[in-house]
Amino acid sequence: MKTRLTLAAAFTAAFAFLFAPIAGALFGVGVRAQTPATPASQAEAELVARAKGIHDRVITADTHNDISPNNFTADCNYTMRLTSQVNLPKMVEGGLDVSFMIAYVGQGALTPEGYDRAYAEAVSKFDAVHRLTEQIAPDKIGLALTPADVRRIAASGRKVAVIGIENAYPIGTDIKRVKEFFDRGGRYMSLAHNGHSQLADSNTGEANDVWLHGGLSPLGKQAIAEMNRWGIMVDVSHPSKAANLQAIALSKAPVIASHSAARALANHSRNLDDETLWAIKQNGGVVQTVAFASYVRVAGPERQNAINLLNQEFGIVTGGGGGGRQGGAAGAPAAAAGANAGAAAAGQAQGRGAAAAATPLPTPTPAAAGAGAAGAAAAGQGRGGGRGAGGCSIEQPGAAPAAGRGGGGGRGGGGANNAALEALTPERRAQYDMRMMEIAARYPTAPRANVKDFVDHIDYLVKYIGIDHVGVSSDFDGGGGVDGWNSAAETFNVTLELVRRGYTEEQIGKIWSGNLLRVWGAVETVAKGIQSGQIK
Repeated sequence: MKTRLTLAAAFTAAFAFLFAPIAGALFGVGVRAQTPATPASQAEAELVARAKGIHDRVITADTHNDISPNNFTADCNYTMRLTSQVNLPKMVEGGLDVSFMIAYVGQGALTPEGYDRAYAEAVSKFDAVHRLTEQIAPDKIGLALTPADVRRIAASGRKVAVIGIENAYPIGTDIKRVKEFFDRGGRYMSLAHNGHSQLADSNTGEANDVWLHGGLSPLGKQAIAEMNRWGIMVDVSHPSKAANLQAIALSKAPVIASHSAARALANHSRNLDDETLWAIKQNGGVVQTVAFASYVRVAGPERQNAINLLNQEFGIVTGGGGGGRQGGAAGAPAAAAGANAGAAAAGQAQGRGAAAAATPLPTPTPAAAGAGAAGAAAAGQGRGGGRGAGGCSIEQPGAAPAAGRGGGGGRGGGGANNAALEALTPERRAQYDMRMMEIAARYPTAPRANVKDFVDHIDYLVKYIGIDHVGVSSDFDGGGGVDGWNSAAETFNVTLELVRRGYTEEQIGKIWSGNLLRVWGAVETVAKGIQSGQIK
């Protein structure tokens, strides 16, 4: 149960209500006259009470929360109210039952050394979740390996952790690692992140129209088959459209988009267009709508186009944040390196640090490989609400909710900008600043997205692909959040907005977890069929 009204509080409230008038009459204590409730305020109170009841009864699951192993130690962990957007106190406060904790690794060099580094980082995150659920707080949170586990653990009053894998880069070229990651607890996996992997092209290839595989690589197609075989949900949130459509066509089981929104409402390459959405519906899958402000509401291209033209005029190198074409060697390798530099730009825009500046070629240049490793390291630092050198980061009482905490403004790319600006003469710098102010006045930035904007995406998806194919995610501690849902502590606000829009308890239950658990169960059934030989 998520209800937090204690018997003591209820008794105190009842006592005050019954005996305050008597005390006033007997002892001359003044009692403030109660303002009669208006029909509007009474209706609002009833709506909120109804929403709270629904929120307490359904299983609420957020399918994408980044983590830092630094927050999974004996002296610094999720039993504390850390500055991370997700932790146990905030889950309790907001009534969030299930957190998919993510073994994320940023895209780096496609070399044995790159694969080894990525594998070690992924394993550290698998181990962190096991440590939390088995050693640090097994009485407060349990690890779910099946949909039945989710329901059982939630019914016990504990919170639920599930492990998702963002970017299959750590499997390297060893397809057996798919089974290993399943055994370690991974229950969904995407084949790419920001930057082309050895398995699939990334959505970030749109920045400069440079691709590595034209969708999935042969190894990526093998990975889809292995995921089906062992029961790992195929996640289509980060790969390219071509890779996603190929994955959906190949998969024998329903797929998920663990954290994406509707591209028809916000034209960002991380969002899914109508063709892809329809393919997911036809496949029986589910789209976990993401509350990531810059995916929910996207400013028009006019502002960025004007800034790009200004930078070109003044010779300002955008260092990956603008055109996405930095690093690499000459010729074709440079173009390929630009694809992953474009990914770095996307990572910066999305609040995740430089995603990768490595060439996506099978044999990258040493310089590009080094850039990729550095970029991936920066991306890792930008996630999970990790602590700095000052130790465990405890949230102070009364602190404002996190706004995309954990992602920050991105890392990398800024130095080139600053150096180029510093090189301008005072007169040219004044001209540049004046022109930038004119652009800002002509194309003001849009207000940050809020819960209503987020639920607009849910509405669109429900109308387009149906109530049975829509879910919820935040991308907390990876740059996610919108005004009104900036941490797990504010989770109730999503349910409240759904109730305001007329969604029933049954529909809200499907959106919060029912649809995702249905897909997960179908993936398990397919895996059993493949293993038994009933499904070829």
